[in-house]
Amino acid sequence: MDGTLSQEEINALLNDPGADAPAAQEFDDLTSDEKDAIGEIANISMGTAATTLFSLLNRKVEISTPHVEYAGWDDIASQYERPCVFIKIAYTVGLDGSNVLVLRENDVKIITDLMMGGDGTNTEAELGELHLSAISEAMNQMMGSSATSMSSMLNKTIDISPPTAELVDLAENVDESEIDEFLTGKFVKIFFRMEIGDLVDSEIMQLYPISFAKEMCVGVSANMEKESDNVQADAVPPAAAPTPAAAPEMQQPMMGQPMAQPMMGQPMMGQPMAQPMMGQQIMGQPVNVQPAQFSAFSGANLGAYQPENINLIMDVPLEVTVELGRTSKSISDILDFGPGKIIELDKLAGEPIDVLVNGKYVAKGEVVVIEESFGVRITEIVNSVKTVQP
Repeated sequence: MDGTLSQEEINALLNDPGADAPAAQEFDDLTSDEKDAIGEIANISMGTAATTLFSLLNRKVEISTPHVEYAGWDDIASQYERPCVFIKIAYTVGLDGSNVLVLRENDVKIITDLMMGGDGTNTEAELGELHLSAISEAMNQMMGSSATSMSSMLNKTIDISPPTAELVDLAENVDESEIDEFLTGKFVKIFFRMEIGDLVDSEIMQLYPISFAKEMCVGVSANMEKESDNVQADAVPPAAAPTPAAAPEMQQPMMGQPMAQPMMGQPMMGQPMAQPMMGQQIMGQPVNVQPAQFSAFSGANLGAYQPENINLIMDVPLEVTVELGRTSKSISDILDFGPGKIIELDKLAGEPIDVLVNGKYVAKGEVVVIEESFGVRITEIVNSVKTVQP
């Protein structure tokens, strides 16, 4: 061997690196800053989703800080418990793409049992369509609130289609036609620990296509730049010292009368000015004294005032009263009240009930029962608010 490469060897060296380059480029497509941005988006959106899940289950839900890394199908197949429930969330407005949320089968059974009023221990039954429908509805509400949080971060409307759930066996040699296309290559894996009371303590995953993750990073960066530009545009340079205003109207002489001369030893700012008496002269000059004249207020002046910030009173408590009906009785009728006495009201059966806030009639509703308590479902907001007299 003289160390000289043949033409075939040269071609092989030139072609092989080129064949591997796209895969390497795809793997390194996200920078460390973009990975941090994806983690922050997931942290905020899943935090909102956890709050929604708490309201559905009435159990404390905690989600740890998410971790972001690249993965492939073989990675999750070898690391995750099988079978799993794959929940696909497709974005229809604002973002173009989808992601997959992966939950353990037993966790789905516990969540479903809690949603149906159980205590989360009825997990012996085989996972079926009922479980998948229930977890799809839970994810619909969770990811809907998550999309709302993402809308704020990206400064645009984001909406999702109803999620679909299916049981998937994480086999390493899975048929590619049975899974989403992006799962056949490298993708972004976001995993975090979820705790639901003392029933669930496990790891869940979100899987994103790399292109979709990059789109979210671009959206967040663009929104941050826009906010930065708005802050700079709103910055106003320090105002110059105000120019002394013209003498007020009360100090101007009337037509044909001499101008009052400035008084020697004029007082400093903030000290009271001695008012001259009628007919008094200063330095031998007559002083013109007039009654103060004020401009009349007009409705146009009110336009210069900005409305108060309603957030200042958002915590003020108001009394909400639900009124089933009313009637009038004489004193003798009231004295005749006793157990078993029926009082007829002025509302018909099935007629909407009145909802009052601090005595103001604001809405109509219907009575519902939530577990062991009564509630009111609002059916109509009254536009013209009227006072209901007690």
